[in-house]
Amino acid sequence: MAMLESMRWLLRLQVLEFGQTQTRAVAAEVAELRSKIPPQILGHYDRLRVRGKKGIVPVVNQVCTGCHMRLPLAVVMTLKRGDDIQLCDTCGRYLYLPEDAGEVEPNQTATEPAKTKRRGRKPRAKTVAA
Repeated sequence: MAMLESMRWLLRLQVLEFGQTQTRAVAAEVAELRSKIPPQILGHYDRLRVRGKKGIVPVVNQVCTGCHMRLPLAVVMTLKRGDDIQLCDTCGRYLYLPEDAGEVEPNQTATEPAKTKRRGRKPRAKTVAA
């Protein structure tokens, strides 16, 4: 439970720090959130932020929205269970599942992948013997 709470605080912190308005109330909330987040997590987040990158990004359709790379199913399942904090192996950002991530598209079942149109060879033109 503490892991999920830390990620919520981190997400709120990111929204405030990347936001346009910086008032005293915002600065106070940022300071309060920073005091609640464990130093290891905050340090990693700050290293990404210094480079102008967001430190925590959502996972949509098993894809990290920070680097657009497909994630292993085990990472997504760990996020769903809320057991542990997950980092993207490619970009190093913290990952979270948005609230509506558990929904499946109406035309697609959970076990059936989306069908794609296959492109094959063009059929040869038949020649008629005279």
